[in-house]
Amino acid sequence: MTPSGLRGRYRRILRFFAGVIARFVWWDVILRRLGMGARVRRTRDERFRREAARFRTLAVAMGGVMIKIGQFLSSRLDVLPREVTDELANLQDEVPAESFADIRALAEAELGGALEDRFVSVEPVPLAAASLGQVHRATLGPDHDLGFRDVVLKVQRPGIDQVVRTDLSALERVGRWLMRYRPIRTHADVPALLREFAATLNEEIDYVHEADNAEAFRANFAEDPRVQVPRVVRALSTRRVLTLEDVSAIKITDYAAITAAGVDRAAVADRLIAVYLQQIFEDGFVHADPHPGNLFVTPGVADAPDGWRLTFVDFGMVARVPDTVRESLRELLIGVGTRDASRVVKAYERLDMLLPGADIVAIERAEAAVFDRYWGLSMKELRTIDPAEVREFAHQYRDLLLDLPFQVPQNLIYVVRTVAILSGMCTGLDPDVNLWTQVGPYAQRLVADEASSGLSHWIDEIGEALLAGLALPGQTSRVLAKVESTGLPVRDEHVGREVRRLGRAVDRLSGAVVSAGLLVAGSILVSGGDDGIGVALLAAAGVVLLGVLFGGGRR
Repeated sequence: MTPSGLRGRYRRILRFFAGVIARFVWWDVILRRLGMGARVRRTRDERFRREAARFRTLAVAMGGVMIKIGQFLSSRLDVLPREVTDELANLQDEVPAESFADIRALAEAELGGALEDRFVSVEPVPLAAASLGQVHRATLGPDHDLGFRDVVLKVQRPGIDQVVRTDLSALERVGRWLMRYRPIRTHADVPALLREFAATLNEEIDYVHEADNAEAFRANFAEDPRVQVPRVVRALSTRRVLTLEDVSAIKITDYAAITAAGVDRAAVADRLIAVYLQQIFEDGFVHADPHPGNLFVTPGVADAPDGWRLTFVDFGMVARVPDTVRESLRELLIGVGTRDASRVVKAYERLDMLLPGADIVAIERAEAAVFDRYWGLSMKELRTIDPAEVREFAHQYRDLLLDLPFQVPQNLIYVVRTVAILSGMCTGLDPDVNLWTQVGPYAQRLVADEASSGLSHWIDEIGEALLAGLALPGQTSRVLAKVESTGLPVRDEHVGREVRRLGRAVDRLSGAVVSAGLLVAGSILVSGGDDGIGVALLAAAGVVLLGVLFGGGRR
């Protein structure tokens, strides 16, 4: 693209977002202050939908980064209205193809010779054309003894580097504008989000990086017959050209073809969930662009379970989950799988998903209510819930919903986006898909792994239990002192007896907790071969237990 064309592109992006901001200021600031708040609220949803539709039109016309940023925004349910995310959700990265002459010129410059010298054939009509590059089928010559001949040749669009730099520069300026508005500044660090987006995008246009990702993903599933990943032809790959084994099969959204091939669509949905659970919670390396063109069902595979496997392609966009974040995500999943609202909220805190000042008690109460009412329902059942029931729930927790105390940390943005896409994809495969049938057993397995993870884990758990138990008498005394200070008649003889009975019960509970802790610690040490200390702890547990059963003292 010429320098004047790039400048025009930069100005067009700024004009569009300046118009969006101006319309927002007119409606949500000026008209609201003029006493037209009711009209502003009444038209809000439709106005947001129109703005998203305008952006969608711009993205399709401009291609490049605009389509990618639209797909990125469609996943930000935490900072954007539902009307915007719904409108952008189906924004497909499909644009008119570059001429094959231009693609050939770039590929030959990268590979250092004519395509005919590198391939037996290259199809001039692209298999797919996206905003950053396009894909052509090709055939390797006999000099490449790799066990396959059919390949796909992925080539960047000429000049895409300049387009990416121009678009990101314009978006950075827009981000600075948005940060001047306090509600946005409170809920999202827009420049940080754009930096995360830019880093991912720059990785996506580096095909050497994508080749590394493909090989890492392949290694993670090397022993798993359920999953196929294309092999990389390194000798014919550079930063702007990537040659991969052609593993094309049935698109995962071609439901009729999947059924015709004798593959159970519900089983496809279940396997997809299971494979992504492994990526997120075990590997920490996630294929983060699971749109229909990047996922296939390959039937007729003799050594695969049920005769078919999932096939993944396009590893330009991946999410890496650090160990510390993965541990917190495991806590979150265990909390969901075991319906433990307290554990879920603690995981939110560890993941930095709650804004400062968030009402932890209210969030925990709302999570518990969600589990009580919705845990175990299939997607179809969730969609048929009476809207009146949803409104009642919203009314009950209206303060929490209005505060919107949640945020998605930068290191989880693409994981959240992936989960959102997968949810829709699995529902399309099987309207009755039930995530709980996968999440529940998986969470239970994590609990079992956690329980067998070693002595240090149990010592920590026992320590927490002991501290909680030992704190009970003091806490009870403080509560009773507080009651006395309020002037309630706690000196009444009947109340006094009940208070003494409560005190003895607390003492026994504390003793039971201590005894249980010593018993577990002693058992672990004995099973590990440390008989001396282990037997001593078991004996101490017995003494404490006898004190609980036959002691109790007088109060």
